[in-house]
Amino acid sequence: MAKEKILVIGASGQIGVELTLALRKIYGNNNVIASDLREENPLLKGTGPYVSMDVMNKEMLHVQVIRQGITQIYLLAAILSATGEKNPNLAWHLNMQGLLNVLDIAREEKLSKVYWPSSIAVFGPTSPKMNCPQQTIIEPTTVYGISKYAGEFWCNYYFNRYGVDVRSLRYPGLISYKSAPGGGTTDYAIEIFHEALEEKKYQCFLNEDTYLPMMYMEDAIKATLQLMEAPASNITIRTSYNISGMSFSPKEISEEIKKHIPDFEMSYKSDYRQAIADSWPQSIDDSVARKDWGWQEDYNLEKMTREMFDNISK
Repeated sequence: MAKEKILVIGASGQIGVELTLALRKIYGNNNVIASDLREENPLLKGTGPYVSMDVMNKEMLHVQVIRQGITQIYLLAAILSATGEKNPNLAWHLNMQGLLNVLDIAREEKLSKVYWPSSIAVFGPTSPKMNCPQQTIIEPTTVYGISKYAGEFWCNYYFNRYGVDVRSLRYPGLISYKSAPGGGTTDYAIEIFHEALEEKKYQCFLNEDTYLPMMYMEDAIKATLQLMEAPASNITIRTSYNISGMSFSPKEISEEIKKHIPDFEMSYKSDYRQAIADSWPQSIDDSVARKDWGWQEDYNLEKMTREMFDNISK
């Protein structure tokens, strides 16, 4: 394991922080290099090497990969669904070109593995709403979803054409107490905990009965590491695996929060994010991930709510 040298691009983001810390536990602090355009996240400070880097600067990225002796790249830098709709051209350019830069360098330097996350945003209004299967109709309606679906096929292409071992998960909405949400449509499910503790009320930007697939960050990190550590012979999906933790509505999470804060009040005022949420499935079938590499979630809504309050309170 010590032979691996890992570069995490987008390490200061919502997933990046926790994934970097988890990888450092496995591979050793000095063998996992965190990088981002932003300042180093306070939670990463003092835990290992940090490099300020722009994934769009391919030459600079290539130099770092050679100089640091990188064998694996985790590419997490992206513009998410809600933010992407405000600047579609930038979202497409960053999400696509960043991935192509990494895949190209991985091919040239013969890296052992690449990780790149996709999203449930690839699904559109024509995809099945309940237990959306691995292979189904996929017609995304957001630039984020379009870029992720195109990215899945680039990953598949680089694997089949050049043998680049690139692996991917279609993340649902991710909920974490450690880092701030990153401009996604499911961000309400993080904001609500902070507002419940501070204000005892929250105005949700989605309707009360909007069911969406969600996952606690601990499960997302576990799934990512399990996928990356699985033998290549077990990986049958080279676009991106469906992955699921739980599904709930704003009304259901509100009821769960009231068990901890009885006088919590929830109100609703939907905005442009409602249309994005309405285009996505309400639940995901991840049976292929379960069969191929033994995926099994640990957290349901009740357990996650307890953990979020315990940790935010601290």
